[in-house]
Amino acid sequence: MNPTRIAAGAVGLLLLTGCAADSSADDSDLTVAAAFYPLQFVAERVGGDGVSVVALAQPGVEPHDLELSPSAVRSLANTDLVLYLSDFQPAVDDALTSADVASLDAATVVELHEAGHHHEDDDHGDERDEHEEEGDDHDHGDHDPHFWLDPTLLAQFATAVGDQFAQLDPANAQTYTANAQQLVSDLTALHESFAEGLAQCERREIIVSHEAYGYLAERYDLHQEGIAGIDPDSEPSPARLMEIRDIVEHTGATTIFTETLINPAVAEAIASDAGVQTAVLDPVESVTGDDDYAVVMARNLEALRTALGCA
Repeated sequence: MNPTRIAAGAVGLLLLTGCAADSSADDSDLTVAAAFYPLQFVAERVGGDGVSVVALAQPGVEPHDLELSPSAVRSLANTDLVLYLSDFQPAVDDALTSADVASLDAATVVELHEAGHHHEDDDHGDERDEHEEEGDDHDHGDHDPHFWLDPTLLAQFATAVGDQFAQLDPANAQTYTANAQQLVSDLTALHESFAEGLAQCERREIIVSHEAYGYLAERYDLHQEGIAGIDPDSEPSPARLMEIRDIVEHTGATTIFTETLINPAVAEAIASDAGVQTAVLDPVESVTGDDDYAVVMARNLEALRTALGCA
């Protein structure tokens, strides 16, 4: 078993049991478990001081790889609500089938897109589909889970979280609603900065480590080309590597984007062969240090503007 998964499950257990042990001394009115970082960000912003948020996926750990021990699963019953995304983290899906706890599935709030990024004139779709069927360890169902990369969709989720918190804790409903409205305002401003910042660019193709950016690309009229498909652990075929090299030459791309939680070796090798640079485009599945969603997304915007030659 992957030691990272074991560590993540152990830390998750400590956090959950610690939260349960301290609940009587905590001033928080609600205890909410968030399955991975973007949901945690929303819970913390909407909940404020009135909600104790437990992160199931730890900073710097790939959220797809999360595993929960039986004790951690049982400890979920000590929370008031679990925020999760179905078909994204199998361990959480499995835990919720046995845990007696309220939950909010983001897939019931936002409309998820079908997995893959294909166009009628895309000659490479069949090859990618064939490759992605080989050895895919992550079951995302039939949909792309990365909705939070579109700030307007994350704003929809924030509103739903505010409503859910208000139902669970009516005494503080006005606070949760106000916090949610403020977060929606902030996310709307972030969306507007992306729309303005990416409006006039020399190029609109983004070449990325894996196809996590479909929502961002659709919202801001970009076109993503992934070295790998929706699964970040899938190995690109030799044919796909040749296609990416051709795409770089055909589009005049200056940059191939890597990610913080994925080994950049393949992307760096392609970039070196093509004579272009690499830069980080973060899917914001996890953050470390003092970063938060807004900070990372602002960095993403600047990286995109530089790579695409935006005015």
